[in-house]
Amino acid sequence: MALGWLFRALVVAVLPQRRAHEMRKAPLTASFGILVILVYVLVAVFAPVIAPFGESEVVGGEFLPWDSTYLLGTDNLGRDMLTRMIYGARNTVGIAFIITALAFFVGTVLGLLAAVVGGWLDQGLSRSVDVLMAIPSLIFSLLLLTIFGTSVLSLVLVIATVDATRVFRLARSVAQGIVVMDYIEAARLRGEGKWRLITREILPNAMAPLVAEFGLRFCFVFLAISGLSFLGLGIQPPTADWGGMVRDNATLITFGDLTPFLPAGAIALLTVAVNFVVDWQLHKSSGLKE
Repeated sequence: MALGWLFRALVVAVLPQRRAHEMRKAPLTASFGILVILVYVLVAVFAPVIAPFGESEVVGGEFLPWDSTYLLGTDNLGRDMLTRMIYGARNTVGIAFIITALAFFVGTVLGLLAAVVGGWLDQGLSRSVDVLMAIPSLIFSLLLLTIFGTSVLSLVLVIATVDATRVFRLARSVAQGIVVMDYIEAARLRGEGKWRLITREILPNAMAPLVAEFGLRFCFVFLAISGLSFLGLGIQPPTADWGGMVRDNATLITFGDLTPFLPAGAIALLTVAVNFVVDWQLHKSSGLKE
């Protein structure tokens, strides 16, 4: 709460009056979430500058304890844990954002198109999505990665395909409630094409729930990547990844060492922070008052 309050006070002092007024009304949880996300982004962008060693550099013995040289000790191969944590932010969060953006773009476009066109296109896309969603997402992802390999490209395409089905369902549902409005009918009578209807009339009015879904979908993708990496089918070594780091150092738990909990805590903290910001945006878009 203290960090959220301090960050909000600093942002209010820096931003223009209009933006500052909006930020002043933000709850402390949202301020804390924005602060955490900003820190993660800065760490990911400046990882080569911040990290004391190379991403895959072996700097000492296996499982060395925390000291002044290795602030978080070393892992099972003698690599610096702090360095791996920093590069893990770049790899895990960056890939998760790319996957979410791709899934969101594909799912939103197809969902809005299905709602506007209707007929056989809507039925075909909806039934195809129903088939894909009937398969548990983790099992489906494991199956596809086993078939197509575990490269970064395969990981991006597989998880984006699985998550695009969820985005499609939301976009189609929201758009179906909009296409029956009078102003949409008026736009059709003016002769506006389907693409203009989607971009100028439907999408702006569906933006609030879609933006909230983007944040939630990012959390799900982020957790999915970490889970797959823990199982050995996600981001492959020697690339630093938080899920893989938990797996590689899990042996230390039996000796009472908290090191394996650090990447797990980083995953949990970012997930909570994003949800704080999403809750705030949903509250704003709903028009509810305190």
